[in-house]
Amino acid sequence: MEKLAVRSASSAAAEPAFSASLSRDAEAASKYFVDVEARLHSARTDDRKPETAALKARARAVKEHFFRLHAAAIYDELTDHGARSLRVSELLAAASGRYPALLPTRQRIDEERALLKQSAKAGLEIDQGLFIAQVLADKRCGMHLMHAMLKPKREALDRLAEFRSTGFADLGEAKVERKGKVGHVTLTNPKFLNAEDDRATAALETAADLVLLDDAIEVGVLRGGTLQHPKYAGRRIFNAGLNLTHLYYGQISFTFFIERELGLLHKIYRGHWRAESYDEQFEDYVEKPWVAAVEAFAIGGGCQLLCVMDRVLAEQGSYFNLPASKEGFIPGAANLRLPRLVGIKLAREGIFFERVFHADTPEGRMICDEVVPAGEMDAAIDRNAQQLVRAGMTSAVSNRKALRVAQEPLSVFRRYMATYARQQSLCIYDPKLIENLEHSWNPGRRRM
Repeated sequence: MEKLAVRSASSAAAEPAFSASLSRDAEAASKYFVDVEARLHSARTDDRKPETAALKARARAVKEHFFRLHAAAIYDELTDHGARSLRVSELLAAASGRYPALLPTRQRIDEERALLKQSAKAGLEIDQGLFIAQVLADKRCGMHLMHAMLKPKREALDRLAEFRSTGFADLGEAKVERKGKVGHVTLTNPKFLNAEDDRATAALETAADLVLLDDAIEVGVLRGGTLQHPKYAGRRIFNAGLNLTHLYYGQISFTFFIERELGLLHKIYRGHWRAESYDEQFEDYVEKPWVAAVEAFAIGGGCQLLCVMDRVLAEQGSYFNLPASKEGFIPGAANLRLPRLVGIKLAREGIFFERVFHADTPEGRMICDEVVPAGEMDAAIDRNAQQLVRAGMTSAVSNRKALRVAQEPLSVFRRYMATYARQQSLCIYDPKLIENLEHSWNPGRRRM
């Protein structure tokens, strides 16, 4: 019986021949993928067996071919040919509702998260990565999606009047406070050493939105909150990177990775897209200079944030690193941006060989601009914030734009993100990632 089941899994239905018609191809593809899933379910074979792995790989290749042909048409269908702006998560929800055999529905994603183990998930989010990659690879659709992601979130617009009135907003895993002309954003995820996860990063983006929306604020500051952890009691920690505990237990979504880059980091780097037209490539954004205040360390995603800052202050004894080789995924857009700071050789050492950049060293000073003695960070923040806008906001923003336009044109960033979407979705379901976590993170000693 087992041999019969294996043959059933490996002998999939004939692959559909695609044409130029979205409706016909979607119907044929849906039938094919429903059949493949039924065969895999009835076979009940281990994913590691060659027959099952080969069938899944072939089906994924067919799906990627379909998206290569029709992702732009699906995007136009869901956005009314660009009349609607959808964030990545909204786009995926709409697409799965329209084509549930091609992309996982919210219900299926939630069912997998309920397994509480990344290694137990079937990799449904890889299909999301393949789709978003093709959307971003298309110049017109990719620009429209980036335009949507550079608009303020509804959560920020809902809190704006209150924030303008009080100068403070508690967003759970982040808070934002206006002090004079400076907007202070603080990451507050103390249980996980100020690591980032779905909730924390969403809160940080809302906080960044409020800084950009408040006309009374001229400079944004990003800092980590104070911890009560025995090792760091009473100390501020800037950012511990991705919440690996959440990743191990299957609670980091694929959209976390994409919306973090297209939302939080991109808004700090470029600001809010001012024009209503997504076809406008002129550097016309509502933007403000940003200062990062690093205390203790900036690990992984924390180091990625430093790459989009206008000024980086680092406490004496602090350090920065990108432990990508320990974790097994792409460190955001650091592969694009870190070489501009430290050069390609040191960037490779950081990504592949776990090089640590200590703030007090010449290499560390390539990432941070000023090393600050313990206890003097508040004064350093005030001094640097004032200097950034000393010549006025028009001058500060104009020079910021001029520095950026040659470093990272939108076209370069869009192409990078197309590659990133595809490869990151594959990385987070690579069995080696789980093995890396088992060996370097000791997840058995950590709880949600």
